[in-house]
Amino acid sequence: GIPDKGKILTRISLFWFEKLKDIVPNHLVTADIDEMPEEVREHRNQLDGPLYALRGYLTGSAWVEYKKSGTMHGMPLPDGMVESQQLPQPLVTPSTKAEQGAHDENISPDRAGQLIGSELFSRIAAISLRLYSTAAEYAYSCGLILADTKFEFGLIPSTTGVSEDEIILVDEVLTPDSSRYWPLDQYAPGKPQPSFDKQYVRDWLVSVGYRKGLESGPGGNGEGWGVDETVIQGTRRRYLEAEEMLKNGSPQA
Repeated sequence: GIPDKGKILTRISLFWFEKLKDIVPNHLVTADIDEMPEEVREHRNQLDGPLYALRGYLTGSAWVEYKKSGTMHGMPLPDGMVESQQLPQPLVTPSTKAEQGAHDENISPDRAGQLIGSELFSRIAAISLRLYSTAAEYAYSCGLILADTKFEFGLIPSTTGVSEDEIILVDEVLTPDSSRYWPLDQYAPGKPQPSFDKQYVRDWLVSVGYRKGLESGPGGNGEGWGVDETVIQGTRRRYLEAEEMLKNGSPQA
């Protein structure tokens, strides 16, 4: 594992929960174990629906699809775009949440609307776009490009007296594990970008033979994939650097 990973990602999530709380409520009770109630009742109901990927740049699985069909999650994009190019506007690109060890499946917005209802999907999509745009603008001011990210949401009974349930932001938010952060001063469209996210680990794994179908280990032996110590420390260093840039200060770990 990556040393201090949980601590770093929790701190980054707490930072963003606070910064984005005026856009949408979140599930956070407290991050202080001493303040945690002895019994925390699970009052939220996490949606059994899609993940909400917000994309501002053409990269990852979206780039793979675009090269094949000129689309992203089934939505047509302009001709002639290149890898890592900024999209004309940020887009909500949902995916189904896979079981542990499996891959999320990209789906179209229409399909997501069929899964949870078009009205609820439209509400969540609008919130997602506000979250992404606000976060991307702030990250840019810190020297980071927020290329894409994933949000998850839950529903709780309304606290305002209206009949519809209230949407809340849940799980981790805008961490290097759920987002692609690129250094602004090195951004160059037309190729993959250096990053502060777990893509660094993915790239290393691919270089030593990892591919889809071999998730259980080299040759499918069930032993898993070991990660070189230099890659482990390099990943930790990137997570800390992203935290430092976002907070305009010094990381704690």
